[in-house]
Amino acid sequence: MTVSIAPIDPQTRPFFAGEVAGIDITRPLTPEQAGQIEAGMNRFGVLVFRDQRFDDEAQLAFSRNFGALETASGDLYFGREKQRLSSNLVNDISNLDTDNRVLARDDRKRLFGLGNRLWHSDSSFKEVPAKYSLLSARVIPSSGGNTEFADMRAAYDALDAETQAECESLVCEHSQLYSRGVLGFTDFSEDERRRYAPVLQRLIRRHPATGRKSLFLASHAGAIVGWPVPEARAFLRDLTEHATQRQFVYAHVWKPHDLVMWDNRATMHRARPFNASEVRDMHRTTVACERSTMAEAA
Repeated sequence: MTVSIAPIDPQTRPFFAGEVAGIDITRPLTPEQAGQIEAGMNRFGVLVFRDQRFDDEAQLAFSRNFGALETASGDLYFGREKQRLSSNLVNDISNLDTDNRVLARDDRKRLFGLGNRLWHSDSSFKEVPAKYSLLSARVIPSSGGNTEFADMRAAYDALDAETQAECESLVCEHSQLYSRGVLGFTDFSEDERRRYAPVLQRLIRRHPATGRKSLFLASHAGAIVGWPVPEARAFLRDLTEHATQRQFVYAHVWKPHDLVMWDNRATMHRARPFNASEVRDMHRTTVACERSTMAEAA
């Protein structure tokens, strides 16, 4: 079969989510197939692959077609003696403990993970942020738990010229200390505070393949270099409200064995609530960018 990619909602403009058909991505790809998927990512920003029955090794193999993979934090970071998943290249985006039991409501890992319900771009709190994220739905709840995506290219294009010019040279400080603090999670050790020290990211990025400019926003952004903090946070909040208007957002309703792949250089996303007593087991692999935003061409 030939790989095909069709817009999920062509009646919405600008559409930026595509559904891929004609390929089993749990099997090794040819260079041509990998190139077609990369071209689809450049066109859309979000790609949906239905009924892809991954295990972690197959997901890792697929992800490696697109670059070097990030190392996941793992359960050791939350004071556990073992990780639930065997590979430190797979992020455990679930509400399960290391014995596959649903996390208690006040579990530290669960509370930290609630930050994923804020709009963000993966790994923007790292000096070299994420390129692609690939999220595989292994078990989903009976309802809720959708993931929403915002097209940051279209959001940039819709800004007035004066605001575009104001944003052009701005540099933000990103840290998970800030995003979790927004939710009232401030229980960090000194080691964690060092780990989450702010990093610098450009507010405006130019996509290396398409040349399109986009806003690089995230809930992790808590300051703008050279600006008073209250003014910076008010400005970033206004930009986020602008960028997440409904005309810029695609809401993905998960089905079992979906794999959704998105470009963090062109989109922002957030998870939505679900019944916390039900299992939601998602496995994420993450392809890193080649360089920091500060080293990218403006």
